[in-house]
Amino acid sequence: MPRSDLFDVEYWELEQAKLKSGATRAEFEGKIAVVTGAASGIGEACVNELVSLGAVVIALDIDEQLTSKFDNPMVLSVRCDVTNPEEIEAALLAGIQFFGGIDILVSNAGNFPESQNIEAMDDSNWEKSLELNLSSHMRIMRASLPFLKEGFDPAVVIVASKNVPAPGKGAAAYSSAKAGLTQMARVAALELGADGIRVNALHPNAVYDTALWTDEVLASRAENYGMSVEEYKTSNVLKTEVSSKDVARAVALFAGNSLDKTTGSQLPIDGGNERVI
Repeated sequence: MPRSDLFDVEYWELEQAKLKSGATRAEFEGKIAVVTGAASGIGEACVNELVSLGAVVIALDIDEQLTSKFDNPMVLSVRCDVTNPEEIEAALLAGIQFFGGIDILVSNAGNFPESQNIEAMDDSNWEKSLELNLSSHMRIMRASLPFLKEGFDPAVVIVASKNVPAPGKGAAAYSSAKAGLTQMARVAALELGADGIRVNALHPNAVYDTALWTDEVLASRAENYGMSVEEYKTSNVLKTEVSSKDVARAVALFAGNSLDKTTGSQLPIDGGNERVI
């Protein structure tokens, strides 16, 4: 159960009624999660998935629309630039004061920088990618660890990228950051196992219901490969489309009880990518 006296008393009354009735508890009831990059795409789907499974969520994003995104008492939305250590500390403090702790960290915030070959790489493009796609994840994990160590069945899920096992030309800034992020997740699994904290990574690919993939971008990429948009969106081994919700389900799998003996693993969510396989 949420461990803060500030949380709605009605929640406690509902929980007591469930216990008395013998009703089955949702998997994440009583769990408190932090989700970064929560305002759209995979992050938004993760918030909704965890809430649907009974968790309360501290939702973080720099997007000003975040505060109006979730009309749900189970979600506390806090604007936060995860590249700024002071903002991270303040956001986590606000969430912990409201809900009472942290049991799950979904470290998802990131972006895909402008495509540039190494020969033409702009220092700013490189450094911004490393800052958001790598360093910010270290900072949110570092700030969360004292609370995760006191959490219930604590888990960290890192959202990395297919570009780790299968990088592409022009994506050095992104691929290098995500590869470093994956290596950090592996080290964290080694360091935190003694504290009972599981750390696992996901490698999504071609998740088209995100802000990155506008209709124009999709049409352009499909044309480049001589495909229709629908063919392009399902150009994987299973001939299926991968959604943000699919990634969120995998996040819940790693954060929950089904894989509670698993840490340090990496899972592709890509419909089957030939280069990854």
